[in-house]
Amino acid sequence: MNVLVIINPRARPSEATLNAYLEALGDHGAEVTLRSFSGDATLDELLRDAADRDAVAAIGGDGTVSSVAYALRDTGVPVLAYPGGTANLIARNLRLPTDPAALAAATLAGRPAPIDLGELTAPARADSPARTVGFCVAAGAGFDAAIMETARGLKATIGEGAYVMGALQNLAPTVAQFTLELDGKAVETEGIAVLVVNLARLQFDLAMAHGSDAQDGLLEVIVVKTRTAAGLLPTVWAAMLDRVQEHPQRPGLAIHSARHVSIAAEPPLPLQYDGELMPCRTPAEARVLPGAAMFIVPDGSPLLRGVPGSRA
Repeated sequence: MNVLVIINPRARPSEATLNAYLEALGDHGAEVTLRSFSGDATLDELLRDAADRDAVAAIGGDGTVSSVAYALRDTGVPVLAYPGGTANLIARNLRLPTDPAALAAATLAGRPAPIDLGELTAPARADSPARTVGFCVAAGAGFDAAIMETARGLKATIGEGAYVMGALQNLAPTVAQFTLELDGKAVETEGIAVLVVNLARLQFDLAMAHGSDAQDGLLEVIVVKTRTAAGLLPTVWAAMLDRVQEHPQRPGLAIHSARHVSIAAEPPLPLQYDGELMPCRTPAEARVLPGAAMFIVPDGSPLLRGVPGSRA
């Protein structure tokens, strides 16, 4: 088996764990090609011959994994979401192991499953050009982006706790008036954030949108209608109850489904996608790309339903 490994050193993956993973791939007889984000090399250059490989392992955080998956959209090339960043939400949603030997075995013996991708576009403005990016977990405007901005300088020292610190430093977020267009239907509302969700499990394995399905060709559009960060505590509690019993209510949230959404806010709000900040603010548009990504998942995963030969 031929595996292309793309490494983002800025994500600072554990060197010992990464070496153990690479050694395990070699022990299984895999031919491994290593390439790293360095110098002026673009992602397209790093993935130039990905179609000739049996799999591509993306080593880094969620932003790295989603960038690789988006670059390889609609090619059918299987991507392994290596948990080498801070939150590793994609790997968690896919229920991948964290042990390097088990992860190597999953890379070689796991099954490819088609997953929807999200695509976020911020139009050109006087101070910035248009930009389009892909996301696997979620994109958002407002409170979540403010948390990401605050956490950015803390992740290297306190890991996932940086997101808690980011929330604590944004206890009184901006309340905005939102104008949404959901598959052509206008919605006027207010709140501190709009999240566009594909894979529902966010930090600390909490599902913000109950029953979200990353294979249904839809995105969940979540308006956080509370006016303070503390107002989200009932929502977090409801998500925690899902671990012991089904608890679909999400107090403080308005949840919609759509294939295409446009977001305008007054005042304009910062944007993020899979933990990466966009260099601009709202307005923005997001759309779903049904089944555009192919991710490696453990055999028996529910994401393999309908895939021939699977045990899902």
